[in-house]
Amino acid sequence: MKRFVAFAVLASLLIAPVSQAAPKKISVKPMKLLTTVSSPEEVSGAVVSGTSIILFGTKSSKAYARAIDKTGKELWSLSLDQSAASIATAAAVDPAGDIWIAGATPLATGLAPPSPTPTPLNPDNAVIPQSAFIGDLQAVTIWKVSAAGALVFTNTLPTSSVLFPTAIAVDKNGASVVGIIANDKGNAGFLVNTDIAGVFSKLLKIGVASTTADAVVRHGDASFTVTGSSSETLVGKKVAGITDGILVKVSKSLKITSVVRSSVAKGKRIWNSASGSLLLAGQVIVGNNIQTAVTKFSSTYVPTWTARFTSTGYALVNSSNQLFFQSMGPIPQLAWNAMTPTPLLLTFDSKGVITAAHSAPPGQVELMSLVDSKELGVLALIWSAESASIFTPITR
Repeated sequence: MKRFVAFAVLASLLIAPVSQAAPKKISVKPMKLLTTVSSPEEVSGAVVSGTSIILFGTKSSKAYARAIDKTGKELWSLSLDQSAASIATAAAVDPAGDIWIAGATPLATGLAPPSPTPTPLNPDNAVIPQSAFIGDLQAVTIWKVSAAGALVFTNTLPTSSVLFPTAIAVDKNGASVVGIIANDKGNAGFLVNTDIAGVFSKLLKIGVASTTADAVVRHGDASFTVTGSSSETLVGKKVAGITDGILVKVSKSLKITSVVRSSVAKGKRIWNSASGSLLLAGQVIVGNNIQTAVTKFSSTYVPTWTARFTSTGYALVNSSNQLFFQSMGPIPQLAWNAMTPTPLLLTFDSKGVITAAHSAPPGQVELMSLVDSKELGVLALIWSAESASIFTPITR
């Protein structure tokens, strides 16, 4: 009898359903305020060189850069240009710690803009008309500044239309600048490179009337990846949604070799940030539904993992596999439900699994920069209505 009871108990254990605990949700840790740096209208972004935080932007219609330490103490300040007007809109740090700042300046007095003749560097025949924009910002400009705050050089490339640089990437061989350039049909994206001395190549236009270039990656084989958005055909690849996010492969000789489009039916997409490992972030907009998308692409532009989160749209990534965006609503993997737009920093592993999360206070207006460095860790520059401030995640 005892044996029968034992078998019965064993059988019941074998057939009884086993309850599994739900995966533990990741707690969202706070980001702490490191320092408040300036009024939001003056600063365009931030980069890190050694233990210095380099701020850049436009003050009193003049491009500037200044360095502070992590307490906010100013180390140096530099006016970059003495033109009637100039803007500094993007920056990157080279392996030696020097800062390369991209912006736009007016054409030099008496300098005629180049003829807008279509060339093999203009595969979509984006014709920029000659217009009398003397005094407007028609020259791509790079300022190289030493880590100590000395202006090393200023180089300009005149064009025939108003332009706005959006991003710069730099390595031991030179720099790449991307942005938006106006024409009578709308705007095209552009890419222009320099050598290590800052000497410009020719300017490659991408698109004709409705294309943006928002980020650029320099590769070891001297090719380039440009990301952004487009609502028009690019090198034979037609638009699939209303606006598609784009990855454009450009060869060393400035020839577009491939275009990959990320689309959503009846909606808009844009890739507005890219890391050197091709982790991309951007917006997905369908009607009133706005999400942030983050995708890791292979070197051949094949997605290896992707995720989407309800948000206000714009997002940033860095080289540490991190995503920074204004979160709205719940995220299943987190103990989190943002009722108002709240800056959220997510860390992913190599397979796209969230491993950590940090948040800054709600009520911020715009996310400006996300940088990581060996000396200072991860820093996020954020605009509020009153000031521009730098936050860092609390890791303990």
